[in-house]
Amino acid sequence: MPATPDDVATALAAVADASDALFLQRFFKTGPGEYGEGDVFIGVRVPALRAVVKRIGPLPLVVIRELLESPVHEHRLAGLVGLNTLFARASAARTRDDEERERLAAFYLSAVRAGRVNNWDLVDASAEFILGEYLFDRPRLLLDELLDDGDLWWRRVALLTTFGFIKRKDASTTLALASRVLDIGDRRDLTQKATGWMLREVGKRVDRVLLVAFLDENAHRMPAVMLSYATEHLDAEARAGYRARRR
Repeated sequence: MPATPDDVATALAAVADASDALFLQRFFKTGPGEYGEGDVFIGVRVPALRAVVKRIGPLPLVVIRELLESPVHEHRLAGLVGLNTLFARASAARTRDDEERERLAAFYLSAVRAGRVNNWDLVDASAEFILGEYLFDRPRLLLDELLDDGDLWWRRVALLTTFGFIKRKDASTTLALASRVLDIGDRRDLTQKATGWMLREVGKRVDRVLLVAFLDENAHRMPAVMLSYATEHLDAEARAGYRARRR
């Protein structure tokens, strides 16, 4: 029989560790006023969590919905891992089901907008695999809407979605969104890191010339964290040169 939300919760509890829970609550900034304020961890590391989901087998969408509504962080992550599996199956070349892909992408967006994909690891584990695949050959105005909203996690979803495009040698949306982040002036650390990371991947996976051109035009206005991430794979002299442009 298909797994239930209780089956998943029980299996995760069996591999949870109380000391890891304390560490993860600090690591993911769950204190008052922090970006993950109030989030609850039971102490399951990602490899163990993925092993649990794989062992249980495909999760029905109704189960994923309940997991995403849980206050427990690892339950929501398990739901997203299960959703990735459903989307990958619907996207398989020989059996691609565009109707199912659309349904799953809409479900994911609903979860994002409902605040259920609400920490950086949840975003990073899902956006590229669902929206990055779904939107590759579709209009991408949705990402502009997510970016413009201003919500930290919606903005990170928009940026991390483009990782799916980058892996297929398309840097256009990444560069456009990075420029808009600079125009908006979002100084939040997690936005800067995500933007710089995606720019770095443009240089690594698509074309270093594109990264260098972006840096030549924008380095003077890039926050230090974003610039550091974006230039990580450049040589020391080039990194120093771009840092100097900020002064």
